[in-house]
Amino acid sequence: MGLLVDRRGRVTHVVVGDAHRLFIPELGRHRGGVGRFRGLRLIHTHLRGEPLSRDDLTDLALLRLDAVIAIQARLDGLPGAVEFATVRPEEAVDESGVPAPPWIVERRPSVHGWDTDFAAFIQDLEARWARRPALRRVSDRERCIVVGVTTGDPEAGRASLDELARLAETAGLDVADRVFQVRRRFDGRYVIGKGKLQEVLVRAMQLGAEVLVFDQELAPSQLRNIATDTDLKVLDRTQLILDIFAQRARSREGKLQVELAQLRYRRPRLAIMPTAMSRLTGGIGGRGPGETKLEINRRRALERQTSLERQLRQLSRRRSLRRQRRRRVGLPQVAIVGYTNAGKSTLLNTMTRSAVDAEDKLFATLDPTSRRLRFPEEREVILTDTVGFIRNLPAELVHAFRATLEETVEADLVLHVLDASSPEAEVHLAEVDATLAELGVADTPRILVLNKIDAAEPAAWRALRERTGGIPTSARTGEGLDALLDAIERRLFQARPDAGRATA
Repeated sequence: MGLLVDRRGRVTHVVVGDAHRLFIPELGRHRGGVGRFRGLRLIHTHLRGEPLSRDDLTDLALLRLDAVIAIQARLDGLPGAVEFATVRPEEAVDESGVPAPPWIVERRPSVHGWDTDFAAFIQDLEARWARRPALRRVSDRERCIVVGVTTGDPEAGRASLDELARLAETAGLDVADRVFQVRRRFDGRYVIGKGKLQEVLVRAMQLGAEVLVFDQELAPSQLRNIATDTDLKVLDRTQLILDIFAQRARSREGKLQVELAQLRYRRPRLAIMPTAMSRLTGGIGGRGPGETKLEINRRRALERQTSLERQLRQLSRRRSLRRQRRRRVGLPQVAIVGYTNAGKSTLLNTMTRSAVDAEDKLFATLDPTSRRLRFPEEREVILTDTVGFIRNLPAELVHAFRATLEETVEADLVLHVLDASSPEAEVHLAEVDATLAELGVADTPRILVLNKIDAAEPAAWRALRERTGGIPTSARTGEGLDALLDAIERRLFQARPDAGRATA
């Protein structure tokens, strides 16, 4: 049997289980405020003299109970020893430097004579949570914990988690911690398993984190389960990228494409919105269509999606007409592609003396930008900077941005810009090649540009050049650009001597 008791000593629930466990009823939303507990403690019996179980400690963390108390029943039916657990308010390590469990467990020989003033104890515990330096805000950004789990190569999983942390920072989140787990298979309910989720929740409470960001795309049921059991805002990799795109979209076409991608992602999740996604109102994960549009029923969401697709087809036709006009005057088209933050916009600015926005951030450029590049003998080409690629690029984005990516499909030459200073350079190269193959441009003539050699170790970029045959450059300093321009001219104009001639 179990009792849930509030801080005034009043019994709010009486729970009867079987010989092995109790099933806690739905308790509603948690109390608001950083470091606040639910205001209820669970007092229950153990029939076999066993200590607090993993389920007990899980309930303590996930339900944010004030305490869990297990009274061991003796053979004569009278109460025996007592175990008492509370969540640890600060991190601690043992003598060997191993992190201590995120809870404190105490044992008493008997329930009788226990003279602890529980009200004073729990108020002091909450005060210790509130005083911790980790909870003091240094900015207005929401704090998050990024969570990664892999069933494959751990190193690849950690690299993906590092990238997720950069995405979170780009979106405006303050990354408080990272959690990584290797599993045989993903947990169908929580992705990382209930025990690990419990540790993540306690860590979030210790650090004052309000958001959990998962490196995998969560199924609607997983999103609902995690949000309901933790009472935190929950995002996955796809939703985070969509939020970044919503922040960066400037043109009408870009905004329509982002809204379409968000509707495609969220329409299957409309059924869980009253609970799990209600925490996404405003802030990270809540931009774009807005809460009102996301709460409409499935039929109206489908109508909106159809309308967006129709508008984007019209814009695509206009873009196609512009490409046809360029072709009629004989201007070759060169598409600049590459992994996000490889320096594509900086390269466009340096080559054409333009002022396109270029920042050291992921997805700094969203809307495609075209500029003319003039060669000797009055020859010109059109350079187009496209949206950056990334590993596990959401299918919703690829589909919604297909009209934009047509610039790549229609190009006469592709400049694949690779960040030569990145330790993941060859992984990025493979990701972009795979995405280009999906777009149907695997056979388009291509020049590999090894950018950022000014920030790379000379031995590293030279070895990369030997393996890939790329042209080493620095878009920031201009080093190697003459060799790149010569390569572009040879590729475009040797086979077509009259291409790119300027006309009146």
